[in-house]
Amino acid sequence: MDNSPTPRFVGIDLHKHFAVVAAVNAQQRLVLPPMRRIDLDEFPAWAPTHLHPTDVVVLEATGNAWWLYDLLAPLVQRVVVANPLQVKRIVHAAVKTDKHDAIRLAKLLAANLIPEVWVPPLHVRELRALLAHRRALVKQRTAVKNRLHSVLHRQQIKLPSGDPFAAHHRAWWLALDLSPTERLRLRQDLDTLEHVEKQLADLDSELARLSNQPPWNLAMPFLIQLPGLALLSAMTVLAAIGDITRFPTAKQLVGYAGLGTRIHDSGETSSEGHISKEGRRDLRRILIEAAWIAVNTHPYWKAEFERLCRHKPQGVAIVAIARKLLVVIWHVLTERAADHHADPVMVACKLMRWSWELTEEQRGGLTSRQFVRYGLLRLRLGNELTTFTYGGMPRRLASVEEMLARFPDLAESS
Repeated sequence: MDNSPTPRFVGIDLHKHFAVVAAVNAQQRLVLPPMRRIDLDEFPAWAPTHLHPTDVVVLEATGNAWWLYDLLAPLVQRVVVANPLQVKRIVHAAVKTDKHDAIRLAKLLAANLIPEVWVPPLHVRELRALLAHRRALVKQRTAVKNRLHSVLHRQQIKLPSGDPFAAHHRAWWLALDLSPTERLRLRQDLDTLEHVEKQLADLDSELARLSNQPPWNLAMPFLIQLPGLALLSAMTVLAAIGDITRFPTAKQLVGYAGLGTRIHDSGETSSEGHISKEGRRDLRRILIEAAWIAVNTHPYWKAEFERLCRHKPQGVAIVAIARKLLVVIWHVLTERAADHHADPVMVACKLMRWSWELTEEQRGGLTSRQFVRYGLLRLRLGNELTTFTYGGMPRRLASVEEMLARFPDLAESS
């Protein structure tokens, strides 16, 4: 093995239980031929003895890529995580084996042709995993409810009044005149639904706690102020974006979400197509949902939607609204400022709703009226506002003076 300090470009073809490693030099000559498959259980012992501090390593983004990234980052000069779809577009290989893939990655790295992806820090990864877990639970809950609905459909039984899946209706479900096997399945579906609902409640409580903890609490008020965004959707946006400073322009953030249009510009032909849909699906989905809420609740966005609908189909218009909303998100997060179209009363209502989703401990000991004023001060908004109506009742805000006395650093924001 070459033990010289000359930098090597190491390609790792990573799989679920093993990896294949190859390395080339700057001239793309093999200096470490592809070795046998290395079990991932052996990798923590193998890496320190076979990799050099001057090595640059590349691996593709897969389910266990971050584990390997964290393992290798302290041992080598740099670890690059490649976008597997873009690597596939660059390399169209007639022969595809694990050894060939490791060599190709190493050579692309040496030629500086690796389409690199951002490596999210641990707190971003954990929030993304938490939200993905929640989506899976919601999908499971929907499947259970559909099965229970199908029982009633097969037996021509009408739904009870109100929410048919509320706890007080459980006795009604169990009293249905069904065959023993159908009754067994129904009882197990009800048990599953109860269990999933409890898990979702625990998960939502954790997301609420995180929303007012560093680093997420620094950005949350700037997202909560926007129409269409609440605690869950704002946390989804933050998890998808990670660090807003990695997007120098709003256009890059739009492209990251897959909301940019496809462009064909060649010769005398120039045209725009549908959105690319190449980007984070969760960010794109939540923005479409937020856009529908915004056009139904906020005068500015409603007017924008009606203007677009005069010459576009509704579906196209709502995607355009989602794209505009994402541009606003980039500006408010980058500039740490209130939205130009923010209504202090509407923002206060949204902050109040957020405060009610937190315990007093999670609010840092603040009452709801103090929490709302604190958020408004951070947004430099609504200093003149003393009361507002929420939930059909007048709500009184803590005074600006009270909060500035408690948080003197907010004086600059106000």
